This record gives sequence, structure tokens and C-alpha cells, in this order.
Amino acid sequence: MTLKQQQQLEETYVMHTFGRKPVELVRGEGMHVWDDEGNDYLDFIGGIGVISLGHCHPALVKTLSDQAAKLMHVSNYYYIEGRGELAKKLSDLLNLNDKDDQPEPWQTFFANSGAEANECAIKLARLYARRQREAAGSTARPQLIIVLERSFHGRTCETLSATAQPVKQEAFSPLPTEKLYVPVPANDVAALEKTFAERGDEICGMLIEPVQGECGVYPCSEEYLQAARRLTSAIGAVLIFDEVQCGMFRCGTPFGYQHSDVQPDIVTMAKGIAGGVPMGACAARAHVAQVFEPGIHGSTFGGSCLAISAANTVLDTIAAEGIAQNVEEVGAYLRERLAELPHIVEVRGLGLMNAAEFDDAVDASAVVAKALGSGLLLNATGAHTLRFLPPLVCTKEDIDTLIARLNDLL
Repeated sequence: MTLKQQQQLEETYVMHTFGRKPVELVRGEGMHVWDDEGNDYLDFIGGIGVISLGHCHPALVKTLSDQAAKLMHVSNYYYIEGRGELAKKLSDLLNLNDKDDQPEPWQTFFANSGAEANECAIKLARLYARRQREAAGSTARPQLIIVLERSFHGRTCETLSATAQPVKQEAFSPLPTEKLYVPVPANDVAALEKTFAERGDEICGMLIEPVQGECGVYPCSEEYLQAARRLTSAIGAVLIFDEVQCGMFRCGTPFGYQHSDVQPDIVTMAKGIAGGVPMGACAARAHVAQVFEPGIHGSTFGGSCLAISAANTVLDTIAAEGIAQNVEEVGAYLRERLAELPHIVEVRGLGLMNAAEFDDAVDASAVVAKALGSGLLLNATGAHTLRFLPPLVCTKEDIDTLIARLNDLL
């Protein structure tokens, strides 16, 4: 079916929640995708950070084909192959920087998206705080969760309440629980300390993206993450890291927070975890996770046979092919080359999660639109900001091609 035919059908039958670019993508391989007319594009948005192994990696294609022919779904009432193995792999990755000889294991709830993973984390934080107070003989139920200004945690009513971007909340305001989230400026330790001093008795947790993605790729400083750890620990609140975008080796390390010497209590993940198959996960240290019991939380499709097999293959392939090292090396090269572009003001990021900030002469949305004609898939997160989330198999040659074409466009 042609692009024009698809546009006509979607205009009538699909909700208009996305402003789609005028291209119909039909095939992919590695860093490349092709449209219905055979035009080739280098993909520097990677399904918004989802395509970790590149498009249609042979190992993932084989896994999904084999699993689909074997068993796709049976519900969470039963054990399935691979789920325990995947949970252990995630626990081992989360404990990578733990200095204990026998670190506490992490327990994972498998969901379908980042928003679902964050919903799970929020519910877990509030229930854990309640159980802690009950054990201490108190009837207090702290509900507040501290979040960062410009944060993004999802589009359900709960996670949108936690998303401190008024432009995304306005259409649905007042949100049912928006008063239970207190936004603070990122990397401002004094402001964070003041908030905890004023609201500490009400706080059950703090939810942080170690690298804020949707607002334009802003890493949190190690000093700030350490302050968040210190302040939450002091009042018995949990520290939650939203690694939906910056996790799964996107920043080189298994999780973005591992660029700092800070250990959280709960970590959420999604996007690249299954290489293109919808999947999310919320992992918590065992002493926090134990407040969940059968029937208190669930998901029909979460942790399906297909998703579990895909995620196992993604993690195994990243390890086998040395992809983490590639992310570090190529990511550094990307930042170096972006800094050479005309009109550049700032380059931000870690690994292959990066942004280029331009001066007022550059309209980022116009660049994204024109880039299609130059064979590039790009993404703008602001009036003058381009974000780059290519597949983790991106090469320096791909970067050189990107920079050459961007130079022409700019």
C-alpha cells in the first residue's frame, strides 16, 4: 500500500495523536530503513531509543520466529521458560557497581511499557512507605513523590501527574493525583535539601531520570544523585531511577545511573530492553519488592513468552558482540563531531543518548523535515534542539555520514 493510501486511511480511522512525517517505512536492517518507494534512510532516532541491536538483527529475528512457532502467551498464572533467567540477568546488571560481597538481589515485575513500569514503581513506593510506618506503629501514610522539573515518566494519568511538563498536563488538568508530586529543579542540591526539610514527613520517594531524555538530554550530576540518595535514606523513603530511556546500555553502562557511585532502591526500564518488542520492567531491591504479594499488582501481557525471549536475546547479544564498548566509543565520537557543526551552542549526553543545541538561526523541526530528503531520520525535542538515539550498533562511519549531511542542511 502506498504512502498516500496509508495517509488517507489513517486520516479517517486512526486517532490523531502523532504528527507523522510524510514517509512510509517498510523494511529495516541495522542502521538503515527503507520506505515504500525504496529510499534509504539512516535512522538516528531508533524507534525513540528502542532498536538497541539495530533493525531486524538476525539473532532477534530467529528468536522471535522460533518462539512464535513454539509458544507466544499463556498468562502469568504459569511459569514459562526464560523469565527467571532474565530477572537474574537484570539483578546481576543492577548490582554491577555494588560493593557488597553478597549484594541483595533485585526482583522484577515485567510490564509492557515504560509508563507501566513507572506506575508499578510509584505503587510500590507508596505501599512500602505505608508498610514501614505500620511496622513502626504509626498510622501516617506518606504519599508525596519528589520529581524533577522537565521530567517525563509516561502518559497515563498517574505518570502524567509525575511528568513535570505543564504543556503535556494542561489538556487533562486537574489530574487526579497531581498534588502528590512535588517538582524540583534538577542539579540544584540546595533546593532539594530545602524541599526535604519542609516536606520530609510527607515524602515516600523520589523519582529521577538520571539522564532526562524527552526535554532534550540533560544528565543529572553525580553530586545531585548522591544528595537524592542521602536525603531519601535519611527519612526512609525510596529512591527510584527511571531508566526507561537511558537504561539498557544506551549510555554505555547497563544503566545510566552507573556513571555515578549511587545505588537506588527501584529502577524502571523499557524501550531498548527487548529490541523492538513491547516490554517494560520495574526492578526493586528484595526488601522493597517483598511488600507486593499475589493479587496486589498484575498485567495480562507483561512478561509474555515473546517479550521474555526477545529480552534475553538482546542482553545476550549485547554481551557477545561487545556492543557496550561500541556505545562508549561511538557516542564520544558523535559528541565530538556534533560540536563541529555550524550554529552549535551545546552538545549534551552520555553514550548514544545525545542532544545538540543550536542558536536561534536553526529551526530544529525544519531540519528534521528537510533531513528526510537527505536520507536521515532525526528528532527534535525543542525549537533549537536535535536528539540522537541511534541503534547501539551505530558506527563512526554512520556518524561521518550524519555530520556531512547535517552540514549541508545547516
